[in-house]
Amino acid sequence: MAEQRSSQWYRGTDRNAYIHRAWMRRGLPAHAFDGRPHIAIANTASDLTPCNAHFNEVAESVKQGVYEAGGIPLNLPVVSLGETQVRPTAMLWRNMAAMATEEMLRANPLDGVVLLGGCDKTIPALLMAAASVDLPAVVIPGGPMLTGTFRGAALGCGTDVWRLSEEVRGGTLSEEQFLKSESSMIRSRGHCNTMGTASTMALVAEALGTTMPGIAGTPAADSRLLEASHNTGRLAVEMVAEQRRPSTLLTRGSFLNAIVALAALGGSTNAVVHLLAIAGRLGIELTQDDFDRTGADVGLLVDLQPAGRFLMEDFHRAGGLLAVLAEVRDLLDPTALTVTGKPLVDYLGEAEIWDQEVIRVRANPLQANAGIAVLYGNLAPDGAVIKPAAASPELLRHRGRALVFDSIEDLHTRIDDPELDVDADSVLVLRGCGPKGYPGMPEVANMPLPTKLLQQGVRDMVRICDGRMSGTAYGTVVLHVSPEAAAGGPLALVRTGDFIVLDVEARKLELDVPAEELAQRTPDAATVAAYANPKRGWEKLYVQTVQQANTGADLDFLNGSSGDQVSRESH
Repeated sequence: MAEQRSSQWYRGTDRNAYIHRAWMRRGLPAHAFDGRPHIAIANTASDLTPCNAHFNEVAESVKQGVYEAGGIPLNLPVVSLGETQVRPTAMLWRNMAAMATEEMLRANPLDGVVLLGGCDKTIPALLMAAASVDLPAVVIPGGPMLTGTFRGAALGCGTDVWRLSEEVRGGTLSEEQFLKSESSMIRSRGHCNTMGTASTMALVAEALGTTMPGIAGTPAADSRLLEASHNTGRLAVEMVAEQRRPSTLLTRGSFLNAIVALAALGGSTNAVVHLLAIAGRLGIELTQDDFDRTGADVGLLVDLQPAGRFLMEDFHRAGGLLAVLAEVRDLLDPTALTVTGKPLVDYLGEAEIWDQEVIRVRANPLQANAGIAVLYGNLAPDGAVIKPAAASPELLRHRGRALVFDSIEDLHTRIDDPELDVDADSVLVLRGCGPKGYPGMPEVANMPLPTKLLQQGVRDMVRICDGRMSGTAYGTVVLHVSPEAAAGGPLALVRTGDFIVLDVEARKLELDVPAEELAQRTPDAATVAAYANPKRGWEKLYVQTVQQANTGADLDFLNGSSGDQVSRESH
């Protein structure tokens, strides 16, 4: 076996090697430094990231597996982002979490890493870090929570928050009943149990080849997650021995496989910005248009909220990701490898669907051609995305008057006004919510509908925004509009009363205003005043260097990889 990277710290009899060993001798025996691989457990456990709160237990199982395989496991707490807790949005710190994790992996005497992620931004940030430092790395997804119930019906966390809160605003559900559902929704440890961003990124990580095949989607409370975590610890030691690094495993084909999976699953639109950012760290050519070209014609095979009826516990019971991928095997790159060193397709031979209500066969999709669509036009020169699987079919071709909100505060101030000049055909436009404008590109694109329309029975409208929406959300929402308003995009020029044309089949998003008139317009003062203008700290660095959604919203100086080498000694 080649010399371990950690031996650069621990080998020898000089003062520096002594210091490196001695300060670690708090329970570690002398033979821990004899050339055994040192495996970090990049642990995003935090009481303020409730979906990841169980990771210390998972880490213990990983440790046992690492020890059993002859390695030395080391817990490494890293930046943890609780999607439901942090303000203004967890996306503001995805790149910071990735950068901090990358730097800690590079700076420490480590030979490989097990990445513990669950809540939305944690798996993307960890994979971005692993891609940039390029140490052998494997993901353990924390798993979805068990299904909660309220009044005898299953609750989909996130999705039913949006649904029930709109019912309260529409007068069809009392506030008392709404609040009673609160304690019923979150039944166990784990992340959202809908096909939201957390579930999507866990499954996409497996489709990429970065997890042990068959682990993604295992419920957090399921004992089999701990068994798989033990085996992942063993695998991490093997990966170091074989030098299976992200750069040796991940290819363009790996990412196209992930896009096929995303479409068949009906996964979150947030996967677009995350996969683009991960590919950017590896130098792999991947564009927003690849999601349309590769995934748009794939049928939706998974009947899960928000696009369908069931929840992740049902999905796992019905056969999980491998059963889905077996249905679309002919669309997958057969050469794309996994962390085991074997191709992903090698794990599909025995995969079977156990419940065809939850996972459809390809000949009977929930929806045909349901993958993410990328739209272009004078309102989105660099593109915008929409998830047809979560939209109302009758609104996928639509022309309506714009009702413009200059900021999220403007929206909250006016949306409940009974005198609001809006009807069911109106197009709600929210701007200033992109990476630079908010800052951080929050999940606000699925705007609440005007109260007056909810009371009339309206439950969906065309909505357009330069921000994102939760993967648990639903509706005819055009998002990730690029360039964003704060970066000079045409969204800043839309005025209330302008007509907007959406045609998803034609991949068109147009502002029906003559080019000559648009060229003479300037953004309203209220629009500009609402843009973020941080004076210091991470927010200032972020706003100055963040790229647009169509390339992954990474920082411009973080594209690419720096490898694992550190040249200078610290003492």
